Amino acid sequence: MFPDHNSAIADILKHIDGLTVDQLESILHEQERTGKSLAQTAIDSELVSAEGLLTAISENLVWPYEPLVPVEIEKDLAGLVEGRLAHMYGVVPYKQDGYELQLLAMDPFNNAVVEDLSFALNRDITLVVADPSQVSQLIHTIYGSESISVEDAMDALKKITPKDGEFGDLDLEAMAEEAPVIRFVNLVLEQAIRDKASDIHFEPFEDVFRIRYRVDGSLYEMSPSPINLALPVISRIKVLSNLNIAEQRVPQDGRIRMTLDARAIDLRVSTLPTQFGESVVLRVLDKSIVNLELDSLGMPDSVYQGTREIITRPNGVFIVTGPTGSGKTTTLYSCLKILNRDEDKILTAEDPIEYEIDGIMQLAVNPGIGLTFAHALRSFLRQDPDILMVGEIRDLETAKIAVQAAQTGHLVLTTLHTNDAPGAITRLIDMGMEPYLIASSLEAVLAQRLVRTLCPSCKIGYQPDPAILQQLYPASPVKKSSFSKLNGCKDCHDLGYRGRKGLFELMVMDDGLRELVLKHAPASEIKNLALSGGMTTLRDAGIEAVEAGVTTVEEVLNYT
Repeated sequence: MFPDHNSAIADILKHIDGLTVDQLESILHEQERTGKSLAQTAIDSELVSAEGLLTAISENLVWPYEPLVPVEIEKDLAGLVEGRLAHMYGVVPYKQDGYELQLLAMDPFNNAVVEDLSFALNRDITLVVADPSQVSQLIHTIYGSESISVEDAMDALKKITPKDGEFGDLDLEAMAEEAPVIRFVNLVLEQAIRDKASDIHFEPFEDVFRIRYRVDGSLYEMSPSPINLALPVISRIKVLSNLNIAEQRVPQDGRIRMTLDARAIDLRVSTLPTQFGESVVLRVLDKSIVNLELDSLGMPDSVYQGTREIITRPNGVFIVTGPTGSGKTTTLYSCLKILNRDEDKILTAEDPIEYEIDGIMQLAVNPGIGLTFAHALRSFLRQDPDILMVGEIRDLETAKIAVQAAQTGHLVLTTLHTNDAPGAITRLIDMGMEPYLIASSLEAVLAQRLVRTLCPSCKIGYQPDPAILQQLYPASPVKKSSFSKLNGCKDCHDLGYRGRKGLFELMVMDDGLRELVLKHAPASEIKNLALSGGMTTLRDAGIEAVEAGVTTVEEVLNYT
């Protein structure tokens, strides 16, 4: 129930009669522990009834409340909203009065529902608060399941698209508003989001228009499309993201906000001119599938406790390192969520802001106008902060200001691109940072990777080739006689993998490591001392995952 609105629900719970401060704290702690929505946690606690919470939400939002959702709606009234829109926005027509239309809403907090449907339906929209599960059931009762497929929508699009693919600027703009184009783009986006894609790629080539999406780090292709569909589809995306539809010579960046299954989704859009047309990539930012809780990231207990201890220190630099797509930002956001207290001021500089966190001042850097990480960080120090987050240390200037901030009493969280934790030190030295500054300010480095996990419904046992096992266990005997590999079933769409798991390597600085830094010791020597102090390498973390049957030998060898 309302998974994306924990902050709003927390404010509403504070004003529910009969709910004490201690009871509210117990609900908040339980929600942090389980990761469930705060609304559902409150109801499960039996300290708040579902009807009492929905009534409070209605009073807070100043929307009417309907405790008894009808089992059916008159046909003429239901026909005021298309089934596609009802499914997309999670609404059902309830009452109409002139130009005003009341809609039972699965998510009454979502302002986009009111804005978008007011425009689409040309009516004044009022949302009605009701039990989300009952509204969802009513949608399926009235409109059924969405039956049109991407392939059907593509066939409809082909019928209105010139085979030679020749469009003028005005024709393109008109084509982007054609119903088949809108339906095809919506279905592609919806399918990718439902499959939990992190990115959606639209790629024109000489003879084919490829649409691919990335799930769990790997790209998968939808049915190839004719090249003449590229222009109308990409133009539609540019219209949605408020980009210049006529400009096809320079890269552009934009953003799309859409609603799917009654939850708000942000899509970050990037266009790139290529030899065969514009390539477009959409980054999916869906809060509902990202649990920003540090204890939900799958860290071993020693790494989790060590990380919590580091980020609660009053000052110093904490670095999370790894390649692009390894989950560094999610880890930093999870740390910030723990640190987000009324008594501390937190400022972040990001490129771009991926998730908005209530109570934290977030700034998107813009190098094009001179607003770099270094510039932002320098300005932050004049804003009386307690905790700073810098999206990435890319140059010596940013590194120096981060260290300066740490030495003047601030906690600084940031990222680097290195292969392992000890490599972060040599990377900073290579940038030109003085070793004594690193030794005096760096508190810890957390290296991480994401490996795909085997589908538990279909994984099967097998014995890998001895040569492969020799790579995994180069200096120690093989501990297991049987390993797991992917197979494929309907639960994982025949991919064999479902979801990802983090591998972590935490190096906490101590006096011995600081002495090695001051001596300009190589990364290998720093690593050996860290290992003697109890650090677990990424490869060892991967071996544990393999032996537990969580992932494959090949996946660990590939990413560690």
